[in-house]
Amino acid sequence: MTTTSGSHRTEPSTSADERAMLEGWLDYHRATLAWKCEGLGEEELHRMPLPPSELSLMGLVRHMAEVERYWFREIMLGEDLPDLYSTREDRDGDFHFTAQDTFAEAERVWRTEVELAREAAAGRSLDLMSKPESHHRGEAFSLRWVYTHMIEEYARHNGHADLLREQIDGATGD
Repeated sequence: MTTTSGSHRTEPSTSADERAMLEGWLDYHRATLAWKCEGLGEEELHRMPLPPSELSLMGLVRHMAEVERYWFREIMLGEDLPDLYSTREDRDGDFHFTAQDTFAEAERVWRTEVELAREAAAGRSLDLMSKPESHHRGEAFSLRWVYTHMIEEYARHNGHADLLREQIDGATGD
């Protein structure tokens, strides 16, 4: 699989400081998700090729937009933001879309949320703690924990994206 539309991936430095390494790995995984979606048409990006799972590449991009928004802006900054896709009534709304929902729009929202997440974290200490009431369990999280969790979240879902892409068109790659 080759990159064609700006999702160039650069492995993080093996000797960077902690902040640069966390940001580097998170950006690497963000670029990996974009890479897994490259070169596919709307129908392929909507496809759920592994029944009974509702996983699709478009759903993963929508899900990661929500995750970026939730952890960096709602949890870390305490912003009260409206739902993007998932609601109390449909917890998996990020994976539930219609033929009228486009990948271009999902990707635009995701890329916007990535930029807003970067802005939310910029200049803040990795030791910064969220307000406990910002999370339904009443827990506080350090920005360091959020970075680590986001790397884990992307890594897990990029594994899903690998499987989806292989089922869609046979493309494989790390």
